[in-house]
Amino acid sequence: MVKQTTLILSFITALLVVVVFANQSGAKKFGKISLPLGKVEVQSGGAGDWVKAKPNFPVSEGDIIRTLAKSRAEITLIGGGKMRIGENSELVLNKASVKPMEKNFNASLNKGNIWVSAKAAFGEKKNVSVRTPTAVAAIRGTKYRAKAGGDESEVLVYNGKVDVNAAKNVIEERQEKRKSFAPGGPTGQPKFTLGPVTEIKAPTQVSGPYEVTLEEWITLAEGMQINVRKDGKYHMFEFDQGKDEDLDFVKWNKEQDSKE
Repeated sequence: MVKQTTLILSFITALLVVVVFANQSGAKKFGKISLPLGKVEVQSGGAGDWVKAKPNFPVSEGDIIRTLAKSRAEITLIGGGKMRIGENSELVLNKASVKPMEKNFNASLNKGNIWVSAKAAFGEKKNVSVRTPTAVAAIRGTKYRAKAGGDESEVLVYNGKVDVNAAKNVIEERQEKRKSFAPGGPTGQPKFTLGPVTEIKAPTQVSGPYEVTLEEWITLAEGMQINVRKDGKYHMFEFDQGKDEDLDFVKWNKEQDSKE
């Protein structure tokens, strides 16, 4: 009788452990790699060995997905929506919060290209935020593409509206610089001294005006593009949609969207 009771208690304990683990795992799920093309690898929890992704490979918060040359990956989000990354890209899955009528996803694109397509159902709130080294883009049920660069990042809007701001590290660095330029400075001494006169070279041509520093969230409408530099300055303009459609990555994404 004692032995039987012990076995029952052991079984119940093991069952509780399984249930708790399943609930924790379910809460941390981000989605699945529904379409790995070429060499697509996943690093679980951002540490350890890289594992080759197979179709419908489950991914969770903290995982890192990378694609090598001539490779792509489609990530299907829990509750609907897609993220697709191009070749030589690296995406960190930061956080997923999934509720019946509200879904929030946050990821960081360290390098490469990403396409986000996340249409919200009627009455549903869906936000998909992607951070690049210099900018953050957040949508509420629409489509956009982002390209990550260490010196400059791009965000292009294909449908709906997208909110964009400078990345947190860019904002913090700019704030620190402003403090150092303040009169008196940390030591109470003047920060500026006169030096020898130097010759200023003639200005070189740039891709667009970057006079304004991105200080707060701004909203981009369909057909607009914004480039944000690591110094926080940005250039916003209407991109050439005809030329953009000739890009192989854009063609592929539009073909995938048309299948849904």
